[in-house]
Amino acid sequence: MTKLSAEISQNLSFQEYPAAPQISGVWLHKLKKRRSDNGFFMEYLRLGKGQAENLPTDFELRQLSVSQAAPGRINAFHLHPNEPQNELWTVIQGQLKVWLVDCRAGSSSEGVKRQVILSGEEPMQLYIPAGIAHGYQAGPQGALLLYGMDQQFNPTKPNEGRLPWDYFGVELWDEDRG
Repeated sequence: MTKLSAEISQNLSFQEYPAAPQISGVWLHKLKKRRSDNGFFMEYLRLGKGQAENLPTDFELRQLSVSQAAPGRINAFHLHPNEPQNELWTVIQGQLKVWLVDCRAGSSSEGVKRQVILSGEEPMQLYIPAGIAHGYQAGPQGALLLYGMDQQFNPTKPNEGRLPWDYFGVELWDEDRG
């Protein structure tokens, strides 16, 4: 053990690394980047007769979209209450701090909040089932988000219910200052 001054010892705290709270139906899948000296290739999704292959759940891709978030942008929270909509997210450039909150009445994880960091540096697929409120904050370089949905966006009858960005607590978006 290293002997420290009394003042330092009294003010020292230790980071905790608890397991992320689980939300029923939410999952992450690491993608593989195949790098070369002139770039990389990454397979996002394989489709067979409209169905995504090799996923832990059935997912019929109906729309694929790209969204660019400016540095620091908070886009939160929304749900799809009129018609169930499941989403599959992957950040391909930059970073997003994503918050998920289970709003499904009677769910085994109802009310559970979970943070996920998605990064183009280490791409992952994040599956967000219907009834999970979701929102994000872009990192210092912004982010490019590729996402698939099993419902198509209808601009004449939008299915995107919004909650205020701070509905689940302003502290969710606080910067980690170590």
